[in-house]
Amino acid sequence: MLRKLLIAISVLISIPVLLFLTAWLYPRPVDTTPPWVFESDGSELNYCELPVLDGSGLMANDIPRAYTPGCGYTQYPQPILLGCTEPLPEGAQDLRGLWQSVDPRLPDHVERVEQCGDRVVVTALGIIHDHTSTKASFDVQPRDIGPWTFCMRTSHATTVWEDDKLHFKAFGGPTVVKRYIEDGVYKWDYPNLGTIKMQRICKVPEHARSFDRGHAL
Repeated sequence: MLRKLLIAISVLISIPVLLFLTAWLYPRPVDTTPPWVFESDGSELNYCELPVLDGSGLMANDIPRAYTPGCGYTQYPQPILLGCTEPLPEGAQDLRGLWQSVDPRLPDHVERVEQCGDRVVVTALGIIHDHTSTKASFDVQPRDIGPWTFCMRTSHATTVWEDDKLHFKAFGGPTVVKRYIEDGVYKWDYPNLGTIKMQRICKVPEHARSFDRGHAL
């Protein structure tokens, strides 16, 4: 009986270890990040000046997907969707801009939201989340890197617009994160935190210019 119990315990312990090793060793995708992204410091830009999405420039599919470098960027990246002016799809809110939390539980959180066509790029906490909100032409699972999880490659979210909100769904299933503007306020719903309200800012604060593990969730 004791032997069977020990075997059962060993199996239970080995499963998460195996999953961890699989995630750790799983190869990263080929880095297709556009060359301009890290050629200069993106924190110097005025993010209250948003491009007009009138279709006069690049389309979303003209710009290669961007990936998180290493275990998190050390220089704030330039906009990924630089030069893109494709109009947003039907049902999509315009969330573009630079946002900082006004919630005392998470006062230092800053994120940049880019949109063009069905592309949505959220840059925050050292990570570049480059997604699409449809399955038309782009890989909808970007395999982000988790700097606070031993730099493991993750494939955790697809994005869809539902009820005027951007839903980040875990493995295409349940919604994990929602982003939306309600009553003129940008809001971000996250597990264990509830709703975080954020205000628009124009320049990247000093503390958000590179990844700091102390500010990770």
